[in-house]
Amino acid sequence: MRALVRRLVEGARAAIEAQRSHIDDLNVYPVPDGDTGTNLTLTVRAIDEALQKHGADDRAGLAHEVARAALMGARGNSGVILSQIVRGATDSLAQSDDIAKAFRSASDAAYRAVKKPVEGTMLTAIREMAEAAERDAALPSIIAAGDETVARTRELLPVLKEAGVVDAGAAGLVEIVRGIHAVLSGKPIEAPPEPAEKELGVDAIHQELSRYRYCTVFVLEGEALDLDEVERELAPFGDSLLVVGDHTAVKVHVHTDDPGRALSLAVARGVVEGVEIANMHVQAQQREERLLHAVPDVEPSTTAVVAVASGDGNRALFESGGARVVDGGRTMNPSTADLVAAIEAAPEREVVVLPNNGNVIMSAEQAADHASKTVRVVPTRSLQAGLTALVAFDPQQVAETNAAVMAEALDSLATGAVTVASRDVELNGVSVDKGKWLGLADGEPVAAGDTFDDVVHAVLDRLLSEPRGVLTLLTGEEPPALDGLLEELAAEHPELELDVHEGGQPHYPLLLAAE
Repeated sequence: MRALVRRLVEGARAAIEAQRSHIDDLNVYPVPDGDTGTNLTLTVRAIDEALQKHGADDRAGLAHEVARAALMGARGNSGVILSQIVRGATDSLAQSDDIAKAFRSASDAAYRAVKKPVEGTMLTAIREMAEAAERDAALPSIIAAGDETVARTRELLPVLKEAGVVDAGAAGLVEIVRGIHAVLSGKPIEAPPEPAEKELGVDAIHQELSRYRYCTVFVLEGEALDLDEVERELAPFGDSLLVVGDHTAVKVHVHTDDPGRALSLAVARGVVEGVEIANMHVQAQQREERLLHAVPDVEPSTTAVVAVASGDGNRALFESGGARVVDGGRTMNPSTADLVAAIEAAPEREVVVLPNNGNVIMSAEQAADHASKTVRVVPTRSLQAGLTALVAFDPQQVAETNAAVMAEALDSLATGAVTVASRDVELNGVSVDKGKWLGLADGEPVAAGDTFDDVVHAVLDRLLSEPRGVLTLLTGEEPPALDGLLEELAAEHPELELDVHEGGQPHYPLLLAAE
């Protein structure tokens, strides 16, 4: 049974990933709330990755595992709502294969999670698909009803009607169901119906900004957690509040100007993990810039990106940016042959390689020399540098142009890392004993100490010694507790956008990048 569930989730993932970029340029609610397509993709990806590990093979066990993976991996407002749709469906499917009951349970769970449901969103889509399932439980009929709902969302939600677009969350949800049906039917994933508008215009984004600046998401784990009480205490801090889960693990999503207060409240109740804080105003501006430069007919890609990465979360970040990832393993040192194979596997005629480690640059250059394609290497020396360079990548440009632009993007980047010394060493005037914390800034030791907090503060002092707009934090496979640190950063640097991701890299509990 586990193999079947995994195939179904893989189908859902393939379907939502295929439409991710299109859905990213729409919103689920009349406030900017991250990129809906990416949030839904990463939520489904979290379920897929959980199922790739060994686990339960019975109905009840699989239902619990899938629901928890969706909850813990949920990104943004749309991801949190999707996690509740998944929870409702799996609760029902744990008991029987009754499709109508599963859709109804999914709809009920989603509506329970949202205190002020807004029609014309993914809530409407799951409810009307549930109603369709009760009339005819065949998935093609349910999907057809979903497509009709998506088309009608612009009439149901005034801001969508004004913009002349459909709701992103609703469209994404139907794509996920379409992917599941493709697996069950053994047919390729069908394209969604063509919208009435052939072009995506600037007005496709919701122009009004949220009253609040920061979209804050985190997981709270503890004992005997009271969801209603957590919700009551968080309600005064902002809006778009979602508190879902059970008495042992709660996922919180809130828009607020003070993420630190929300995190402080949570810390008093248990352990906080998976913190994500995004500046929604910056996201809205970036989305508008994308749409302003969008063209109706996208040209075929000229250049591909091959990136070396380690850690599931980091791999997902590079893949979401369009890169082909070569697993660097625990040493981040793939072979030249591995890199050549990835270069040749790309369908594009030209390739840019991001080695993301100083020890891989020569291997990457060797791979470039031995490949049959035009290859340029951007000598990125860290995962953080690779992610920054990737933002500047344009698949329609040739490799030479991309390499120059991507290298230029690194000029304003400062990187940091916190690790544990594997031996006694004295470098750059810093002496550290084996087993003690070591802090690096742009690859150079800057601090050593007995506690993580002391060392990370020293690294941050170096990175933030000049004005910065964005601070990215990638937690490792043994992530440190960041709640107190994030609270301090939000208070001391209110204009600094904090972007936190579970990178999963070995050896480095925390990687940092300041731009």
